[in-house]
Amino acid sequence: MLPDPNSLAGPLDPAPEAGWSAAPPRMGFFTDTSVCIGCKACEVACKEWNDVPTSGLDLLGMSYDNTGALTANSWRHVAFVEQPRPAGHRTPPFAGNPTGGTTSPSSAAVGATTADPVGTEPGVPTGSPEAAARMSAGPEFLGMPGAQPPGRATGAESRSDFRWLMMSDVCKHCTHAACLDVCPTGSLFRTEFGTVVVQEDICNGCGYCISACPYGVIDQRKDDGRAWKCTLCYDRIGAGKTPACAQACPTESIQYGPLEELRERAAARVATLHERGVPEARLYGHDSNDGVGGDGAFFLLLDEPEVYGLPPDPVVTTRDLPKMWKRAGVAALVMAAAAVAAFVGGSS
Repeated sequence: MLPDPNSLAGPLDPAPEAGWSAAPPRMGFFTDTSVCIGCKACEVACKEWNDVPTSGLDLLGMSYDNTGALTANSWRHVAFVEQPRPAGHRTPPFAGNPTGGTTSPSSAAVGATTADPVGTEPGVPTGSPEAAARMSAGPEFLGMPGAQPPGRATGAESRSDFRWLMMSDVCKHCTHAACLDVCPTGSLFRTEFGTVVVQEDICNGCGYCISACPYGVIDQRKDDGRAWKCTLCYDRIGAGKTPACAQACPTESIQYGPLEELRERAAARVATLHERGVPEARLYGHDSNDGVGGDGAFFLLLDEPEVYGLPPDPVVTTRDLPKMWKRAGVAALVMAAAAVAAFVGGSS
């Protein structure tokens, strides 16, 4: 069913709109990029659970981003973005440690007892209280967002004029999903949880959904031509389980749950970051008044969406189709009337 242009403003619960009369609360993802460490556990868990083929080994030059983008064989993509550090930037504190540094107390304790000289000053014994304080104090802790990245020099040779931004991207499960509008076989459908799933056994490989997606998420596999993308682990959530990617995320960067609860949690997290001197923190895909009616998978970003490869103002690509069909119908009636008038006039 094509979207009603008037319904694109304001919140919409897509499952009841799709015909689910007793739908449960809408479920989704909130991805907090401020605590993403780029470990790719989500990518691996997604591939293992959903039996997604390997993406191959392509380091894309000097980047750790070996997948590059969301594809038919990469339903989760961890982006690595290296950029100049904004003036006055401070690494966001760990969500569970509001008065401390960028790591959880447990991570700080592990780091403080590991025979790893990174993050300690010369003469400061590893495992000492001084080392533990340094490991939990902030940006120098290796592996956390904005910290000294792997392979860089430490001490006097270190660089502090850049930062790494990391984000685990995924299908947005749009409120107004253009892919659903254009699918001719019914392969794409809206689940009772408000998510969008592709049934590969029904897909005929036409590719209409690929061009319709405003985020460029859906892709075809070269060997069979069918469309594939994230299902938000429909089989798992139907059994009351957490999606594989969120289950595997070690920092809780990927959070799963009822969408309304996630939105409240995300708003509180942004407010906290602003209070702690991270004014660039913002939400993306949470607004029900945006061009797709809000996303079922939304993000906390530390820079503009374009930096992460996301469109700044996504719009459901089928928004104007009802208006276009009406105009086409009116034009056809006018042409038919003109033809009849010409025929009647000619015969007389």
